[in-house]
Amino acid sequence: MASRIAASRLLRRSNATLGLLRSYTHARNYSSQLSALIPIGSQNSNLTRHYYLPNVSQYQLWSRSFASDSGDKVEAVVPFMGESVTDGTLANFLKKPGDRVEADEPIAQIETDKVTIDVASPEAGVIEKFIASEGDTVTPGTKVAIISKSAAPTETHVAPSEDATPKETPPPKAEEKKPKVEEKSPKVEPPKMQAPKPLPPKTSPTEPQLPPKERERRVPMPRLRKRIANRLKDSQNTFAMLTTFNEVDMTNLMKLRSDYKDEFVTKHGVKLGLMSCFVKAAVTALQNQPIVNAVIDGDDIIYRDYVDISVAVGTSKGLVVPVIRDADNMNFADIEKGINTLAKKATEGALSIDEMAGGTFTISNGGVYGSLISTPIINPPQSAILGMHSIVQRPVVVDGNILARPMMYLALTYDHRLIDGREAVYFLRRIKDVVEDPRRLLLDI
Repeated sequence: MASRIAASRLLRRSNATLGLLRSYTHARNYSSQLSALIPIGSQNSNLTRHYYLPNVSQYQLWSRSFASDSGDKVEAVVPFMGESVTDGTLANFLKKPGDRVEADEPIAQIETDKVTIDVASPEAGVIEKFIASEGDTVTPGTKVAIISKSAAPTETHVAPSEDATPKETPPPKAEEKKPKVEEKSPKVEPPKMQAPKPLPPKTSPTEPQLPPKERERRVPMPRLRKRIANRLKDSQNTFAMLTTFNEVDMTNLMKLRSDYKDEFVTKHGVKLGLMSCFVKAAVTALQNQPIVNAVIDGDDIIYRDYVDISVAVGTSKGLVVPVIRDADNMNFADIEKGINTLAKKATEGALSIDEMAGGTFTISNGGVYGSLISTPIINPPQSAILGMHSIVQRPVVVDGNILARPMMYLALTYDHRLIDGREAVYFLRRIKDVVEDPRRLLLDI
């Protein structure tokens, strides 16, 4: 009896060990590193410990493929999308079943609240099928496609020939209907001539005549647009927003740019724009009025002794706000290079989450689209935002004379819970003084 009990216990232990080993060997293919960490033939209970892979990022772990037992098929999965991003929407497939793909070639795009992420093929091969569908909500590790490493690409040209046959049948039907319409039209015309009935619509003018539903299109809202909508509405509901305005004479700044633009490009390899001067002006204004650079956190006020300027960039998918780090330690060339790099990434949809996180103050230039004046909305968790607008020739009084000068309206929207009107006006006045006389930046006055 004792021998039977001992044998059954030994059998249960061996089955548990075998199941544990199968779960480990059926997990992701972490190459030789993982196999070295888990001894296949061991019956030690230490197998339940957690092992970590050295020098392997979390993104690389999620990006690696799941392999089947045969080793011929691999599964493309959703990669790691960032610590603050938990899920995304499968926006579209870049390939079709039967297409040949190379290793690390994008096959699908995941749209998150902040950025668009590619799902890459882990191995070279042929896409056998897609597991997920467009519009699905996916998380890191979700299987998207199965790729066969040994299959040959298939040509799917049957669909066009099948679609061509039904397209040939409608013309006869249309031709048959045409004479019927022509025969009925003269029959319908006499009653219209004899019985004019335009009165019923006139008797009820209050009833609106809506366009037919066939002329409307309903499409799902992209995740980025949802995120923008939620953040703007939260900003409107949270902050006590107030906007103050001023106007700036751009004569001296535009002359400075015209005089030194060629030498600037020759030395620094980037064009001298107006945005770098406004960033430098905002830095000096934030240093003079540190309350504008602060933020409310519960019952506390957090003063930030650094200046990270967020620059609003409009793209085809929506508004993104990349951040120029430590703008207070940059010169004009550094700022221009940083803005050009971030703007290019934003246009290509290649911005990372880190490049859009943080920021202590935002500058939005609606003037590039021709906006004359606006009231920008605060970008949380910041406390103020500067709005630039288009440059227009307007008559102004200079030394008693009326002259035409290039003028720009500036708008500062601020959180009135934290910033009083006095500090807001001083802040905007400082920007006006620096832009109208850029020599103040050199003399620090």
